[in-house]
Amino acid sequence: QDWKGPGHRSAAHIEQEADAGDLTAIGALDRYMDRMARACAMAINFMDPDVIVLGGGVSNLETLYERVPRLMRRYVITPDCRTPIVRNRHGDSSGVRGAAWLWDDHHVPD
Repeated sequence: QDWKGPGHRSAAHIEQEADAGDLTAIGALDRYMDRMARACAMAINFMDPDVIVLGGGVSNLETLYERVPRLMRRYVITPDCRTPIVRNRHGDSSGVRGAAWLWDDHHVPD
């Protein structure tokens, strides 16, 4: 099934449904938050970044910035982990914008 086909729900819609008490949405959001926490913890354990910047549509979820830092503490090696998780500055297209800034016209094949 196409991900934008019938039954498609945006992250914001799922968050609203969870806030309204929908058990399926709550379960989906809980699983996503735990998996995001694990992914962030792996990055912290491997690279020890100063900050983790999230992009894309899911980065618009308000609960992400409250829940993931709390959840990831159980997965990081250092118990006093304080690596902040922040929202991107340029919206959903931050990744594309960054890629465009890296483009080098001098290396374009003729």
